[in-house]
Amino acid sequence: MTTIKFKKYNIEAYEPGKSSIGNFREIIKLSANESALGVSTRVKKILSSKNLKLFRYPDGKSEILRSQISKKFNCNKEKIICGAGSDEVIQMLCQLILKPKDEAIVPKFSFLMYRIYAKIVGANVVFSKEKNFKVSIPEIIKKVTKKTKIVFLANPNNPTGTYLSKLELIELRKKLRKNILLVIDDAYAEYMRNKDYKSGLDLFKNKQNVFILRTFSKIYGLSSLRIGWGYGSKKIIKALNVIKPPFNVNEVAQKAAVESLKDNKFISRSINHNFFYATKLKHFLNKYKISSNKVSANFLLLNFDKCRINAKYFYDKLKNTGIILRSTENSYKIKNMLRLTVGSKKENLKFMKETESIFKK
Repeated sequence: MTTIKFKKYNIEAYEPGKSSIGNFREIIKLSANESALGVSTRVKKILSSKNLKLFRYPDGKSEILRSQISKKFNCNKEKIICGAGSDEVIQMLCQLILKPKDEAIVPKFSFLMYRIYAKIVGANVVFSKEKNFKVSIPEIIKKVTKKTKIVFLANPNNPTGTYLSKLELIELRKKLRKNILLVIDDAYAEYMRNKDYKSGLDLFKNKQNVFILRTFSKIYGLSSLRIGWGYGSKKIIKALNVIKPPFNVNEVAQKAAVESLKDNKFISRSINHNFFYATKLKHFLNKYKISSNKVSANFLLLNFDKCRINAKYFYDKLKNTGIILRSTENSYKIKNMLRLTVGSKKENLKFMKETESIFKK
């Protein structure tokens, strides 16, 4: 009998937010930080177009999309790489930068794919502690050794919703060794209205040792099409293009992303909607002594420590009504908390109504 041998990884696989419940035909999914308003009407036109030539390979260099990104964000087209979701860019970065036994520093409570891709290439993942669920610069610096090659952080951070200010980000880059690559994930940057915040792209556009991640999965609503991009030095981008799969971003995704960037009204409406309902939900939940982070991204991390019911009970009760939140206990190892995505008006009102019913019992 032939036995095929293969590598075995000591890695906990990524577990996405649940998207179905038993016999419920329609559910309210507030577990994955997806767009509350869906997609732009410009994108809908692309998706219904009869002129899509799906039998052709897509543009392997995403030329038109990279040009549109460059125009939209006033950045250099030659320093942009597109991926099948920003997580593919994370994967390629790890393949490029990290060798076995190198070290990657990751905040303890952070997007799970940083640690997963780092471990796959054989690097050691070093976790920095957070203070009150906020990334701590002193704790990151404490963890730096001669083996440190890369530091990953999302700003604002997922799943905690906290963020580093403009001055804090600048301080972090100054305190790190120059030959350590700082990777800043700007996934939720468009939602930010906080005055002390600046995106990684705005701050470090011309830095050789900072790499920026962006996604079309959040405010642009293109999660299902899997598309994101990275921005770094020409040297890094050139090296990434050598290992990039030849046709990694499909044609529909490229065209939809181009149109989504052009629709400023939709983006503005999404930002306003998010700020209004995130604030409303935060104040509403405070009545029941469920606290959360300062409004930042399109989700809230709900803390039940001072509430008369616990997170699991609340999660299960909501699930019985067809509403799904994200449990943080298993994957993120955060006890007695839940992550709540800001939904549409209808979804948010339904969530509030069911919450009221839970606390009346």
